[in-house]
Amino acid sequence: MSKAIVSSFNEWDPLEEVIIGTLDKVTVPFLSHEMKVFIRKEYWDFYKKYGGQPYPKEFVEKGVKALNNLEKVLEAEGVKVRRPEPVRFDPDKRVTTPHYESTGFFNADVRDILLIVGDTIIEAPMAQRCRAFEYLGYQDLILEYFKSGAKWLCAPKGSKSSELYDYEYPEEDMALFRGEPISDTNVSVFNGRFITTEHEICFDAADFVRCGRDIFAQRSHVTNQLGIDWVRSILEPTYKVHNIKFRDPSPVHIDATWLPIGEGKVLSCPDRVCISEDMLALFKNSGWEIFYPPPGEAKAEFHMSSRWLSMNILMLDPERVVVEKDELATIKFFKKIGIKPILVDFKDHYMFGGGIHCATADVRRRGELKSYFNN
Repeated sequence: MSKAIVSSFNEWDPLEEVIIGTLDKVTVPFLSHEMKVFIRKEYWDFYKKYGGQPYPKEFVEKGVKALNNLEKVLEAEGVKVRRPEPVRFDPDKRVTTPHYESTGFFNADVRDILLIVGDTIIEAPMAQRCRAFEYLGYQDLILEYFKSGAKWLCAPKGSKSSELYDYEYPEEDMALFRGEPISDTNVSVFNGRFITTEHEICFDAADFVRCGRDIFAQRSHVTNQLGIDWVRSILEPTYKVHNIKFRDPSPVHIDATWLPIGEGKVLSCPDRVCISEDMLALFKNSGWEIFYPPPGEAKAEFHMSSRWLSMNILMLDPERVVVEKDELATIKFFKKIGIKPILVDFKDHYMFGGGIHCATADVRRRGELKSYFNN
């Protein structure tokens, strides 16, 4: 297994090859109803103004530099880096389907679209219309990996018709980002309501984290239960896919909430604690230690995320971790628990909604398939 080009079973084995996304030809998504749960309310006017147009040049240049910085740091650590082709829709020639029109978004956060489990690449269908055609940027890379012996599976793309979205989702509950004051009585998601319905299969790959034979998935605004069930049907019985839930007013991707960093070690966001008693018992009964990192402190814009992108890190191996250079409290935290931080100037990518883990997909980690839990 370790000799295959595509071989990645967890989030911490020694990293050998990775895909990093691109911000070339990035387009501002429209502020449609279903997008409002992803974008902070203080930035809604920006998306109303620029929706369907290229992002302002100064933002793009800084974001591109951040991704290039990450590429240089990983290559310096001996990791092979691959990059996708950018996908850009001409705003004057919108992509039109039977159910919607789109000018696209970007190809920066590869973790969202590619779920790599062992030698298998699973192409996620995505839930946001603006990201429906993002997979096109990865086709050449995936085809290359397929020809090398990897398995390539595509989840049903679906129609993304109006029935997939809850257009009565209350606007006052939208974009209640993590760490902000919340009340269980006025946040729809605590009552099992999400912007996506169960009309058809949808999921983002970033709502899954891998721990060998056990994979943990959360129901979120971009991943419905049908999506989790589809992944489960593909991977079981070799892998076990668990549902896990957090006290999160706006769940979108799991990797800044619950992220394994080594055998028996997992980061847990203290603002979004795990409320799945059975999953907590599984980790604790298997001897796992739960670490609670400090809040992020880098000065950056957060259009589609929270300061907890500070814990959206990339493990190079159990002893080394790639961290944003201005996340000083996080750097100190990792040193304290015996993990060496490898620093990268990356904060200018935060405004596009992703951290270091988001912007990468680990194609190959040197290790074997194992079970880390008593289940």
